Amino acid sequence: MTDKVVRLWQWLVAHPRWAAALFGAVGATGYPPLGLWPIGLFALTLFIALLRKAPSWKSAALLGWLFGLSHLTVANSWIATAFTFQVEMPPILGWFAVPLLCLYLAIYPALAALAAHLVGRNAAILPYSALFAAAWIVTEWLRSWVFTGYPWPPLGLMLLGDFDSPGIALLLPWLGTYALSGLAILIAGLAIFAVERRSILGQAVLAAALVAAMNAPLGSISNAEGTIRYALIQPLIPQKEREDPTRFEEQFIRTAQLTMPGNEQERLVLWPEAAIPDYLEDGYPQRYYSARTAGADPGFARKRIGALIGERSILLTGLVHLDMGDAGGIVGAVSARNSVSAIDGQGRIFANYAKAHLVPYGEYLPMRPILEPLGLSRLVAGSIDYLPGPGPQTIDLGRLGQAGIQICYEIVFSGQVVDRTNRPDYIFNPSNDGWFGSWGPPQHLAQARMRAIEEGLPVLRSTTTGISAVIDANGVVRQHVGSGVAGRLDGMIPAPHAATLFAKLGNFLPIGWAMLLLAASLVAMRRRRV
Repeated sequence: MTDKVVRLWQWLVAHPRWAAALFGAVGATGYPPLGLWPIGLFALTLFIALLRKAPSWKSAALLGWLFGLSHLTVANSWIATAFTFQVEMPPILGWFAVPLLCLYLAIYPALAALAAHLVGRNAAILPYSALFAAAWIVTEWLRSWVFTGYPWPPLGLMLLGDFDSPGIALLLPWLGTYALSGLAILIAGLAIFAVERRSILGQAVLAAALVAAMNAPLGSISNAEGTIRYALIQPLIPQKEREDPTRFEEQFIRTAQLTMPGNEQERLVLWPEAAIPDYLEDGYPQRYYSARTAGADPGFARKRIGALIGERSILLTGLVHLDMGDAGGIVGAVSARNSVSAIDGQGRIFANYAKAHLVPYGEYLPMRPILEPLGLSRLVAGSIDYLPGPGPQTIDLGRLGQAGIQICYEIVFSGQVVDRTNRPDYIFNPSNDGWFGSWGPPQHLAQARMRAIEEGLPVLRSTTTGISAVIDANGVVRQHVGSGVAGRLDGMIPAPHAATLFAKLGNFLPIGWAMLLLAASLVAMRRRRV
């Protein structure tokens, strides 16, 4: 058996490009929904061992790019599902769009591999791993904001445990997401170190420590409940019916029936993104109201929502706001905003939040003057683009606390989800995950859990089709409604922690860790040469 393993490794080393792509694809199984973190870490370990043998900087960069291409393509395969809901472009286009996107995203792992080779090509495994970890932290952080950013998924996501156990991700308040990715690389480096030293004991201790850390249950010692009552709704509005005007009233009734019980209480009612098909603001041309559930009167629409939730309640719900202007010679919508509005028991809208991180091709078409004539369009209905909001905001809900809002995939942007000058008591994350297939929702929920841990704030997710959840400040999922069912969650919002180190420093913290790892590796290499 040992001889076969040696021969297999020799073949992989002889064909490093194929090996890098294989290790990248297998490594993606460490993420939800599979959650095979031991396999994910093992694939990462093999890739680092392979990368150290790269004979040149060009070879190292290529291996990093191939690893990143296959890794990110598999992890983001759920994006292809979005094309099945777009009538203007064939669904098969999605299976080309994902690898095309990852051709670009793979540049960042390639840069990390290149940096590790240029600085540490003759280093021992531990300083080499520290160098690669430092470079990965920086490049993953860059991936989160360059060209508006796309950080899905961070490598450290594979270190997040099950619903009742944050796993090694419990270190997020002291590391931040991108430094947690660096820690995954350091763990892989330690495994190689133990193998090179032929230390069976070292390998066993490392494996046992990882298993213990990933499976330590925290549900029984999780932080206490707070004092704010919530009713969180998952109405089950599948994507294929969401834009069908003949179903609007039925959708509203479905949501209403889940909401009404307990409306005599003081509570925070939470509806998902795109929960309300009505336009609730006054001042639009009449034609915009006529096809909606409440007919021609936005005032009536607001009042019936107030009566539904109850006099003592406040509703946070996703809806669309329109910006009016000259639309081809008539007054009409020239842009829109994906928003969350706060509505009281009298049907008054008293606060709004507009989504800041918009989805390219979903909520706006980049380079529209160039791409639209070529036949490309957004993946959602409508020809006008959404405009971004100003960024994280905290909404004062009085006795129902200070609410931070992050709409849909905004929650995946580490360090960009909270107004640090006005810290909220909790984060509300409404979403429409009906686009995301079977792989997207579990990964989306997992990244919301990471935000809860690193910010020390509970996160409440209300989605149209699942997975909706209440997550405490330790990243423990207190309650959830699975995909493909309608449901409601009731309880008290978990209490927040005091501001964590990450909450105070943001992404200066992981960048600081990267600099520390770089300095430590350089010192270790210099001492070895002396």
